[in-house]
Amino acid sequence: MNSKKERLGKVSKRRAVATAGAALAVLIAGGEAAGLVAQNSPALVNQEKQVAAAQSKFYCNTKALTPEERTRHKQLSKKLTAQRKEIMETEKGYEFQHSPADISLSELAEWVGAESKCCPFFDFHIDLEREGKLLCLRLTGEEGIKTFIRAEFGVGKMR
Repeated sequence: MNSKKERLGKVSKRRAVATAGAALAVLIAGGEAAGLVAQNSPALVNQEKQVAAAQSKFYCNTKALTPEERTRHKQLSKKLTAQRKEIMETEKGYEFQHSPADISLSELAEWVGAESKCCPFFDFHIDLEREGKLLCLRLTGEEGIKTFIRAEFGVGKMR
């Protein structure tokens, strides 16, 4: 009897994590008008609580940015994703490489400033290398961060 309860508990927990993860992915990827309106819906608040419970270390505060800031952050996120030249796995996370001709240092710093408000669990590292010809953003954090980065930043999917 206990083993059946344990199995059901594990399945329910997995289902909650999967549901919460899907909701988080929609929130991060979706900041469009519908997503912004949905931010205050009771269903979304409940999903945010599930995300917090399932991934307490990696909980994104969707209310940390104003609607205007979120719109700008989404624009920068799309640009950073579209313009990345290479992704390097590091010991504690990932490094996203860009050409300063495509992404400016100020745009990258602006993105980091906004991202750090909603996702304070990241450690951000910005490097300008190769005599100013390579702009790198390294995201690191606590154990488990690589899995989160792969899911949320499309690592493994170049353009």
